[in-house]
Amino acid sequence: MNRIVLGYDGSDFSVQALDWALDEAELRKLPLTVAHAWQWPYGEAEEDAKAHLRKAAEHVLWHGADCARSTSAGVRVETDLYEGPAAQRLVELSGDAALVVVGSRGLSALPRAVVGSVAGYVAAHADCPVIVVRGPGPMPAETDPGPIVVPDKEPGASVLEFAFDEAALRRVPVSASADLAAWARRRPEVRIQQGETHERWTLMVVGRGRSAHFGAANFLLQHAPCPVAVVTEG
Repeated sequence: MNRIVLGYDGSDFSVQALDWALDEAELRKLPLTVAHAWQWPYGEAEEDAKAHLRKAAEHVLWHGADCARSTSAGVRVETDLYEGPAAQRLVELSGDAALVVVGSRGLSALPRAVVGSVAGYVAAHADCPVIVVRGPGPMPAETDPGPIVVPDKEPGASVLEFAFDEAALRRVPVSASADLAAWARRRPEVRIQQGETHERWTLMVVGRGRSAHFGAANFLLQHAPCPVAVVTEG
């Protein structure tokens, strides 16, 4: 639990994820690992033939790390370059991470895809919470940020703990369909907002079981109007 991991591929979607990951690293006072994966797509090849693709991957990773270092407020930025599937590497890195942040789509996603295969796989299999940041481009600064929303009527303790921790870090309220009286007593520094109405929610927090099937979370990844955090339950 000693770092924030960002999946970065140079797409507009990963630029937005970079903004979010930097916020998390600054708020949690943790280093940020910018991770990029590449693969030779044409079967067996000599190392010399793959050198050009690797150079391009190094440039993408350098660009992401440079953006992070130039815009962060004292966050230590590390890099991870991996030859192989990006989703697999991000799940591996999640083992000792506090949080993995990915964009909803990457360069390889189909044009009509709302959530790419990498984001969906990582959200379903990571060992730590995953935030999928929806939409391309830099995130606009919010002058009046909305609440952290828990849509499940019977959320697990890990979901509520993450929601309240995130709300405390960002100084926004928690809004939920569930009864939060016990959590309000436990976390008096976090304001409870009744109902889920707000022009813009900061984050939606949902849970998933240990199985690869997570239908409710997947639905929200496809349709939620804000970033979605997927938290492991059980």
